[in-house]
Amino acid sequence: MSQAPGKRAGRVLMIVAWAAALFLATRFFGQWEERERNPNTQVQSEHGEGFIEVRLLSNGQGHFVADGAINGQVVHFMLDTGATDVAIPESLARGLDLQRGSPVTLSTANGRTEGYRTRLDSLQLGDIRLHNVRALVVPGLDGQTVLLGMSALKQLEFTQRGGTMLLRQNLK
Repeated sequence: MSQAPGKRAGRVLMIVAWAAALFLATRFFGQWEERERNPNTQVQSEHGEGFIEVRLLSNGQGHFVADGAINGQVVHFMLDTGATDVAIPESLARGLDLQRGSPVTLSTANGRTEGYRTRLDSLQLGDIRLHNVRALVVPGLDGQTVLLGMSALKQLEFTQRGGTMLLRQNLK
């Protein structure tokens, strides 16, 4: 016995509606998860008389992460006030065409390792731009995240309150 054409069309529409709902829910939760991981994908800058400020929100783990640029190429930063220098994973440093300079022994949470000194022509976070920044190429650093250490942060004023960090570059 075959189904009436109206029932068959109703079943097809129900399947299409469920598929559309599942697709929309997946998109919504994927975007929500990305905002939790990096709430600073669009870094907003505020300009005042003689300064530029960038306000960052902490992510779900309490870290301050943001997209920025090194030598004009987009990178993902994690602010790390415990890092002496900007630390760049070796695989990312190759992609940025950074030169490996003199070797240096590094003390990390995972023990001692060897890295290489380098210099960044430019580093940008929002409208904040730094030039000639000391950095390290770190072979043992996993991933594609650049640790934004004190060699960059010491050139800025920064304060943290709750889940917000305010970075200020004085232009005078």
